[in-house]
Amino acid sequence: MASADDLMKKMVSLCKRLGFVFQSGEIYGGLQSAWDYGPLGVELKKNIESSWWDFMVRRRADVVGVDTAIITHPDVWRASGHVDNFHDPLVDCRKCRARFRADQVEGTKCPECGGELTEPRDFGLMFRTMMGAVEDEAAEVYLRPETCQSIFVNFRNIVTSSRQTLPFGIAQIGKAFRNEITARNFVFRSREFEQMEMEYFCRPADADRFFEYWKEERMSWYLSLGLKPASLRFRDHAKEELAHYARACTDIEYAFPFATGGFGELEGIANRADYDLSAHMRVSGQDLEFIDQVANEKVVPWVVETSGGIGRTILAVLLDAYYEDIVDGRERVTLRLSPALAPVKAAVLPLSRNLEAGAAEVAGMLRPILPVSFDVTGSIGKRYRRMDEIGTPFCVTYDFESANDRSVTIRERDTLEQVRVGIDNLADLLCDCLRKGWRPAVEKAGLAAAGRASE
Repeated sequence: MASADDLMKKMVSLCKRLGFVFQSGEIYGGLQSAWDYGPLGVELKKNIESSWWDFMVRRRADVVGVDTAIITHPDVWRASGHVDNFHDPLVDCRKCRARFRADQVEGTKCPECGGELTEPRDFGLMFRTMMGAVEDEAAEVYLRPETCQSIFVNFRNIVTSSRQTLPFGIAQIGKAFRNEITARNFVFRSREFEQMEMEYFCRPADADRFFEYWKEERMSWYLSLGLKPASLRFRDHAKEELAHYARACTDIEYAFPFATGGFGELEGIANRADYDLSAHMRVSGQDLEFIDQVANEKVVPWVVETSGGIGRTILAVLLDAYYEDIVDGRERVTLRLSPALAPVKAAVLPLSRNLEAGAAEVAGMLRPILPVSFDVTGSIGKRYRRMDEIGTPFCVTYDFESANDRSVTIRERDTLEQVRVGIDNLADLLCDCLRKGWRPAVEKAGLAAAGRASE
């Protein structure tokens, strides 16, 4: 088994080579901790976002969605406590100029070179910018360090327009920015990232119950992505590590190979009590209480928050799917992605270039229905391997009999099993395979899976 360091090197290389993730501005030496998603990466990212939105919003009557501005009113961050609290104490090495968080360094010597460290000083984690023609203090605004505060400041608008009653949630997927000191470990920690957040508003007496409920719901979503149960765990925050707004917090952690202790945070589930709504009422002077028409009472709801990062989820999905085996005496690398997440669902491969026209017609028939790749370069074995490496669940081979019998062969990625199916039934069978799984779909179609495809 590869070491943790080797596995991450393989993953970073695979992501660049295959078009999942590139370093931003690479031709200029690269911008540290900034990442661009390539053709396959953006499809995987959109599939994860779509899965989250479907799970958290579309399937539920009690959660609605928003999409709010990245540049935010500065008073939002004063009310939330970020201006006063969102700082890290830093020390610098006088010799090698390396920079560290003061709470992560033991002693007065640099852990890199042994040089003398400076006294700690505060370092703001929010990105500041200017809005307007004149750059002065009055024009100062912030890029949001989290997506949740814009949900809180829109609380009254959303309640009025959506007519929700307690309990209910407000969800958002969007960019956030943090001027991290030690951004590292590929897309795990970066300065520009995307969050998937939901704030669930409830009566104070119900907060503990919904805190437990959303812990289980969120874990079930990660399992639905195909992540192995053994790779996931809950970790409750100790009292002394709770954020200033939290009554309780539990992380869902994944077994990232670089993580201290073997696991790193994927998502946090927190009981934020009424901290945020109360803070914004106090600073803005606006009433953000919820009016219960039935009970004829007003209440400041408590909030249970679920907050996960898309970059970390993508990394966990790729690491969990990475698989090496030996087929026909040669090493094969496969991304065993859940078919629902795979960027390409099927590849149409003519057995010979002479068959390209007929195979292209099959690909054209499938393309309006599902994401399809069409590949004619190299031997059929090499093309199978390329599709395995990007996680494509099914390869459709158009061979020398296909023009006569109007049939093609489907090869399944993980088992390497094959079935022969009529071209007219191909789209229906592939869609069934994606919905129900390979063997249930094949059995339903009355087909018998043959042995492994020749590699």
